[in-house]
Amino acid sequence: MMKKIVAVTVFLALVAFPVFAQDTPAQPGALGVDTAQQNLQEVSVNRFEDPGFWISSIPADRGLIMHRRVAGGPADKEPIPSEEAAGIEPVDDFVIGVRTDFYRRGSATLSLRPVRPIAIPGIVKTISVWVVGRNFNHRLSLVVEDFFGNINVLPMGRLNHTGWRQMTVAIPPTIRQRNPHYNTETGLKVLGLVIDAAIEEAYGTFYVYFDDMRAVTDLFGEDIRDPDDMVDGW
Repeated sequence: MMKKIVAVTVFLALVAFPVFAQDTPAQPGALGVDTAQQNLQEVSVNRFEDPGFWISSIPADRGLIMHRRVAGGPADKEPIPSEEAAGIEPVDDFVIGVRTDFYRRGSATLSLRPVRPIAIPGIVKTISVWVVGRNFNHRLSLVVEDFFGNINVLPMGRLNHTGWRQMTVAIPPTIRQRNPHYNTETGLKVLGLVIDAAIEEAYGTFYVYFDDMRAVTDLFGEDIRDPDDMVDGW
């Protein structure tokens, strides 16, 4: 009797495992959702050339904030390979500078957001931006919206460096970037940048500069669109 029980238990375990494995979705990679075929490309998100496209803000009881276009940029910045191969020479002469005058020492959150969300096609793996730090412990974060309207705040790191530095954040696989019903409906939107000021250093005047936001994204889905597919929405 004991042998029969053991045999039945082993059989059920062997049967249940493949069924469980089939129902469990494949584990995504570390950067976004990996697929069997990928077409990774670096694309420009925004070059911070137009100050009118951006809105800077701080709580009214914490200080004053302003931003403007300033000539300059990082000397170490490399051109985007696809643009260079196509002979494209984009206008890239300015950066956006943000000045904050704190009323008093304390917690404060600064933001720089576009007048409308910036859409990035494909399955985004990483987003980077060049930032001038002044060796403060203020924390920079990127705010994005996934394909289904969920807002995510992604920490990029402290501004405890001097001069220009390219700061990069990986898009976690928990952020949904694809509509499972339509292979061509992918991507996310950039809602802006947020700086959480360190309390011990949130006083006086603080300057920060931004340039050349880029993304590494998988555009494989964009390249396999069916030309004879039907268009919904009627």
